Amino acid sequence: MGKKLKVELVFGATSYSVVFLLLLVWLFAAAFFYVNPLGSCKHQLRFWRDFSLISIKKGDFAIEEVLNEVIQEDTSKFQLSRFVRDEDRIQFENTGFSCLHSQISEVCVSERQFIIDNQTIIVPSSQLQLTKTLKPYGEVNAHHRVSPVQIVAGEQSANSSACHVTHDVPAVVFSGRGFAGNMYHEISEMIIPLFITTRHFRSQVKFVITDFNPKWVKKYSRVLKSLSGYDVINPAKNGTVHCFPGGVIGLKYYGLVALNSSDLPGLYSMADFRKFLRESYSLKYENVVQIKRERPVLLLISRKNSRIFLNEREMIALMEEIGFEVVLVRPSGMSDLAKFSRVVNTCSVMVGAHGAGLTNEVFLPSGAVMVQLVLLGLEWGSTAYYGGPASDMGVHYLEYKIDPEESTLLKKFGRDHPIITDPDSIGTKDTSLSGRCISMDRMLMSI
Repeated sequence: MGKKLKVELVFGATSYSVVFLLLLVWLFAAAFFYVNPLGSCKHQLRFWRDFSLISIKKGDFAIEEVLNEVIQEDTSKFQLSRFVRDEDRIQFENTGFSCLHSQISEVCVSERQFIIDNQTIIVPSSQLQLTKTLKPYGEVNAHHRVSPVQIVAGEQSANSSACHVTHDVPAVVFSGRGFAGNMYHEISEMIIPLFITTRHFRSQVKFVITDFNPKWVKKYSRVLKSLSGYDVINPAKNGTVHCFPGGVIGLKYYGLVALNSSDLPGLYSMADFRKFLRESYSLKYENVVQIKRERPVLLLISRKNSRIFLNEREMIALMEEIGFEVVLVRPSGMSDLAKFSRVVNTCSVMVGAHGAGLTNEVFLPSGAVMVQLVLLGLEWGSTAYYGGPASDMGVHYLEYKIDPEESTLLKKFGRDHPIITDPDSIGTKDTSLSGRCISMDRMLMSI
């Protein structure tokens, strides 16, 4: 009898110990990593409620609707809180609002309801007094192209504009201008920051685009639809006042084609971003070894007005002789991103002179090769914009630095001109250098 009791007591103590240890792990995760241990349960509960709650009381949707609102509100607040940490988190918990500063970007986060009236964002609050302007675009060098957003918070804001439309998911406010129109800047300063800022919302977020740019919205419609389950909003349209339960003003930006897998909100890496692109554009190949073709495909980016290959026909003939199937594309052929991304994804090699077209390396399968022709004086930019990011993408990078004799600049300006003797001193200041032509007699030796 006593022996049996002893076994039961030991088992009971062990059970409580396990529960206690699990509780400690739960608290540790929540406190130090800002991870919501119940997040996945809530996500499942959203789908479970459609069936189980109705079976509890058929026809009574009141309970379901209330639970839906509670889950949505709690999930949104948690997703917003993932942006803030350390001192910013203390302010966020006290006021429901915080602005996050870094050397290259600024983002404001609010779990309080805010009102968007064109370029003004109003945050009614008795705990916060604030008036500030923010340009919701990552790259500081583009801020002269971006319209400022004014943020006004305080008690007096409670009597502000009445809501015309009330939304039930958070907003993310960002500019559609900046350096839009150049694919490199669009990917580096808009699409990647948008992915970093919004992916963890799992489509339960609405995009409010200041400096509304219909052409940009159309071009990246697949990305926008993959990140948000709702239509984009132009806050300047028809004078409509929008009210949101909270949101983010600005986009998290880490620099040139950069992600940070050690930072919140999502701990996303370049591999995560590339997977997202494959899903968004229905790209078939993750790795180049999956491509089964008789001859590997080489994509040659050709230009008409500047950085022209003078011996392009000879280059193509030699590429084909080596064994490549050559696909020649000009900038006009890249305009339909959904179509062109699938072309790039079938290629084993991409070749082009330094320029925005090389940004399409994001669609190459891992293990592919990207060859960049580095122009005089553009060594740093070539590596920073395309060479370094290629390695992060799992793409092999090769470069060919042209000699002065391979550029028409030598004939145009002479051997003693600084563009030949010291191209770094020229940079992009001299617009007469924009019409560079290149004769690539030795380029294929780099492949």
